[in-house]
Amino acid sequence: MTTVTEGRHAGEFLLSEANFHRSRENATIAFSQTLLAGTVLGRIAAVSGVVASAAADAGNTGNGVLTLANPAISSKVKDGVYDVVCTAVAANGGTFDVTDPTGTSIGKATVGVAFNKEIKFTIADGATDFVVGDRFAVTVAVDAEDFQYVAYNPAGADGSEVAVAIAIYGVVTPADATAAIAIIARDAEVNGHQIEWPAGITAAAKADAVQALEARGIIIRN
Repeated sequence: MTTVTEGRHAGEFLLSEANFHRSRENATIAFSQTLLAGTVLGRIAAVSGVVASAAADAGNTGNGVLTLANPAISSKVKDGVYDVVCTAVAANGGTFDVTDPTGTSIGKATVGVAFNKEIKFTIADGATDFVVGDRFAVTVAVDAEDFQYVAYNPAGADGSEVAVAIAIYGVVTPADATAAIAIIARDAEVNGHQIEWPAGITAAAKADAVQALEARGIIIRN
């Protein structure tokens, strides 16, 4: 007797949507993904499409220059303004705190040393030393089409570690091409027994992902 196992159907996990057009988005799936319908997704920025620029505050005392790297950002970058503010002074040097557009500190930048996180730059010393409060702004413009979606990965460090959506359809992408599918991005109830999680996910990581999805209005019912 032959046993036939039926796979997940597209959208099978959906219990309700607040509004068909509001709950769904068209999404670009990144290279090298194998997704089943109902897979929890993370989101990364496609570095080549993101525009970044830097400017010194007009009131700065120090006249050193912040120069962006090439590329200037990583796939984890957020849309908005990053603040780079001097918090400690030194002769021909200094330390700057870097905060993302949500106000969260992402690290310290030292004058003359490359900073290599969500944004990438080096601050050069000038003829006049920096003082506490001197500031640079790094403005990042990430459009919706600059984002690509991947399977949620709680061990990631590129944006994939934050759960943001659920794939309505299954899809497989090769190593050199993306694909477009519809996703649940907000305002929906889903069946938790029909959601695809990463193999071996811990209870703590799943709880974090459930909370992140709830913040977007995606409620998992068990």
